[in-house]
Amino acid sequence: MTVRRLAEKQPPGFAFSPKNLDWARGEMAKYPEGRQASAVISLLWRAQEQEGWVTEPAIEVVAELLDMPKIRVLEVATFYTMFHLEPVGRIAHIQVCGTTPCWLRGSDAIKDVCRHRIHHDQFHLSEDRNFSWEEVECLGACVNAPLVQINADTYEDLTADSFEKLIDDLSEGRPVKPGPQVRRDFSAPVGGPTTLTDAAIYAPREARTEAAATPLTDSDAKKPSEDASVRESPAPKAPLKANPEDKKPDPVSKV
Repeated sequence: MTVRRLAEKQPPGFAFSPKNLDWARGEMAKYPEGRQASAVISLLWRAQEQEGWVTEPAIEVVAELLDMPKIRVLEVATFYTMFHLEPVGRIAHIQVCGTTPCWLRGSDAIKDVCRHRIHHDQFHLSEDRNFSWEEVECLGACVNAPLVQINADTYEDLTADSFEKLIDDLSEGRPVKPGPQVRRDFSAPVGGPTTLTDAAIYAPREARTEAAATPLTDSDAKKPSEDASVRESPAPKAPLKANPEDKKPDPVSKV
């Protein structure tokens, strides 16, 4: 794991919005007295949602709220890669999955678009400061590879062209649809189902006999049938015959 440090340039201060501060106090109240530090990840995440990244002043505010040493909060923020320690794009920070399934399905082409449209290197802002990107490990939708994640949404089954269009739509403020970017329902096969397509298997079953259709009462259902009794009480078997070899004297005992 690479070393993660706070950005050199930091804002002068940080304060939760009144709404977020009420939310933070609600999170803290979920834990027993003296255990409020357990809310550290939740509060850091809300600070990132508010500012776009985790700043040093935000770490200090979280530490003060939770009565934690600043270094302890810093350890959490620098350990988890979901926390952005430098400014990210104002419109989108794009996380590109580069694990094996996505790589086999063309994630290199997606990264090339990022290098061309955003910045050659990861963790850098585009010229208009609207976009940034990074390569991440598995995003958990391998069947829809390749994919990217933007905020809490994933955009799947991408090609270089469809990814370019996604960036264009985000830039122009046009609505975008998360999920597969092809004609596909979630992880269903492209083009529709390929198995269990015979309509006959979905036809109603033949009418059952009246006896079979009569529902059992609870008491009757618990009574074993004759067949069950036979299975549960098998006929005893005759004992095995003695093995003549067992009667032979032990040659070792005569030594």
